[in-house]
Amino acid sequence: MNSRFRYATAGMALVSVLALTVGCGRGDSESADFKIAVVTRNFTNPYWAALRDGALAEGDRLGVKVSVQAGQSETDADGENAQISTLAAQGYDCFAVVPVNSTNVITPLVPVARDNIPIINLDTRIDVEASKQAGVEYASFIGSDNLAAGRIAGEKMLEALGGSGKVVVLQGIAGEQNGINRDKGFTDAVSGKLDIVQRAPADYEQDKGLTVTEAILKAHPDITGIFAANDTMGLGAAQAIKNAGRTDQVKVISVDGIQSALAAVQAGTLYGTVTQYPYAEGELAVQGCLALDQGKSIPERVVAPIAFIGRDNVEQQISAFPKPIEPFDNPLVGLVDK
Repeated sequence: MNSRFRYATAGMALVSVLALTVGCGRGDSESADFKIAVVTRNFTNPYWAALRDGALAEGDRLGVKVSVQAGQSETDADGENAQISTLAAQGYDCFAVVPVNSTNVITPLVPVARDNIPIINLDTRIDVEASKQAGVEYASFIGSDNLAAGRIAGEKMLEALGGSGKVVVLQGIAGEQNGINRDKGFTDAVSGKLDIVQRAPADYEQDKGLTVTEAILKAHPDITGIFAANDTMGLGAAQAIKNAGRTDQVKVISVDGIQSALAAVQAGTLYGTVTQYPYAEGELAVQGCLALDQGKSIPERVVAPIAFIGRDNVEQQISAFPKPIEPFDNPLVGLVDK
């Protein structure tokens, strides 16, 4: 069985099991009353929009109400916190939250925790110790292995550059753990082989990725590779390189697998992307909340799938989007009663 259909089969199996459980154990009206709140950073970034779409689609399939809210930008911690506080007063039965940084969502989640409402930490780690001090705990962390994503990007960069060269790392938001882990994974993979001549933050934003790369190309005209901690920065970098007429000379690898990045890989302006399937994360968040509602313990760590997408498999990924093309054994399958 190929990987695409393996994922679809696992997803359909869970949908069938949950639908049967909802129909027999909780009742259709009770299912309709179950409400899940998902909060992420923003919807401008297609990555978070895909997570939203996955959660909403899974809610529709399972017959439960899902509300997905967000701040206005990647760094809008205040806006995100305001959304959590508003939802906390509206009777939601489960929360799934992507923080801007490791601590910003803890305070607005305190009343949620006091009401014994389950909370799932999505995509980016929330500080566990700081959370415990505030009385907030998480039923699970659902997200990709960002160290592995960075390592894969590093290995592919080595292949692209023939094992040597000067490269730059475009970092995300200062102090944000996903970007730190991607940077570390990349650095570990290329250590002693590629020379990282500069690291520069670009806040996960495309415009900043472009302007930062323009300055880097002037400061380091001999670089041959750029690793961007997300696709939007990578697309900005690729545009700067194209504007400089150096697309064939500087390889760009990024992380996320958004549609515009896939199109750039297809066009040859982006060497590759380590796709992280946020749509699947959204689905898993809803599945996890339903399992918890049925009294089940879910794994403390649920690893979402990742895969490297280059010229050899980009057509396959475009056709399968937003689903994974790599095997993915959903650990939440079978946790609910039949």
